Amino acid sequence: MTRPSDFAVSDNPRVQAQLDRLGALSVPQGRIGLDTIRALLDRLGNPQRHLPPVFHVAGTNGKGSTCAFLRAALEVAGRTVHVFTSPHLVRFNERIRVAGTLIEDAMLAELLAEVLDAAEAAGIAASFFEVSTAAAFLAFTRVPADACVIEVGLGGRFDATNVIEAPAVCGIASLGIDHEAFLLAAEKGVPDDPLTRIAFEKAGIAKPGVPLVTLGYTSAMDQALDKRAKLAGAPHIQHGRDWFVEAGAENFIYRDTKGALTLPVPAMPGAHQIINAGLAIAMLRHQSALAVPDAALAEAMHRAHWPARLQRLHEGPLTALLPPDTPCWLDGGHNPDAGQALARHFGRTGANIHLVIGMLANKAPAALLEPLRQRLASVTVVPVSGHACHDLPAFEEGPSIPRPEAAADVAEALQRLTVDPASGDIVLIAGSLYLAGVVLGENGELPD
Repeated sequence: MTRPSDFAVSDNPRVQAQLDRLGALSVPQGRIGLDTIRALLDRLGNPQRHLPPVFHVAGTNGKGSTCAFLRAALEVAGRTVHVFTSPHLVRFNERIRVAGTLIEDAMLAELLAEVLDAAEAAGIAASFFEVSTAAAFLAFTRVPADACVIEVGLGGRFDATNVIEAPAVCGIASLGIDHEAFLLAAEKGVPDDPLTRIAFEKAGIAKPGVPLVTLGYTSAMDQALDKRAKLAGAPHIQHGRDWFVEAGAENFIYRDTKGALTLPVPAMPGAHQIINAGLAIAMLRHQSALAVPDAALAEAMHRAHWPARLQRLHEGPLTALLPPDTPCWLDGGHNPDAGQALARHFGRTGANIHLVIGMLANKAPAALLEPLRQRLASVTVVPVSGHACHDLPAFEEGPSIPRPEAAADVAEALQRLTVDPASGDIVLIAGSLYLAGVVLGENGELPD
């Protein structure tokens, strides 16, 4: 059965009934702004005004990992943490973590029904994400916790989470071109350069007196962030100017005006995770709502995890289709920034990559193929079930790579691969978080 792009299926009938209602929602073409989510939250008693201290994170790539580091550090420090992220991979419940635990089906069904009923009664044409956001905020006001880690869904300025009025701190992770139809739509008074426009949109989460902690980008992007922060009255804390990370083999050094820390390299694979960890540390050290000891920051490097981002798959029904001891990696990356991160990681290993790829029709295959092409041993194209996606010809038109082949699904693709792990061959399944969700489900690795 074809589902809307963010939909999920539940084996709980009460949850499924609400997911059916949720999946039927649509957004009027071209609608932007926060008026709808504000009207909906007003009908619900404005729960966004009664949240524990909020750590608000935007970005193109790395925001989910940054949220994972924030959550891990706060929990190691003895704090209970609510978390709202998107999208889910397998179960809708993954979006809402209540006091450290994925929301239970009974509570999820009740909250979705409450929000959807309120929207219908008031004639509010809320979107899938607006309803999800409102349900999360309700959950976070009804169960006690010490902090909220909230990930921006799309952009920043007009994202539904941006109704949060006084977060403890805001952060912006890696920036790149993505969701062009929304974030680069023509508008007066915004930057013309695409990357600068992206920075402008993300910096829309800045709030008066609230530290805005960012990475360092291009000069034009940094200037746009400085300008937006100044207009909002937000201190801008920037990597390379106000905080720094220096990578080593087993440790890295984080440094700011409060001093330097030597920390273990994150357990999450990929050199880019050091900068994501650094962003989380900078956010924690530049807010005053909750104290987090240095020891908790160090332990968080070991504990933080984020599924489908350079995840090594365990033994399961899918990996059993490969020769024994074949490393099989999963990544939901689908844009040029993600492609570069994958190329840097596997470039260091010298691996020969057998790529199994599925990409939505609104993404560019070259985003992954171009950065990885020098390491590709084979390319197998699979569909992304339930979604409009690229077929084989779209992958044949790009950069010079081994001739792509098509398979009906990931299982067939893995069965057909000729892989020699003794020669350094690895398998990488990538191109879509929706594909990653299917893979995790079929390999028995449900995110918890």
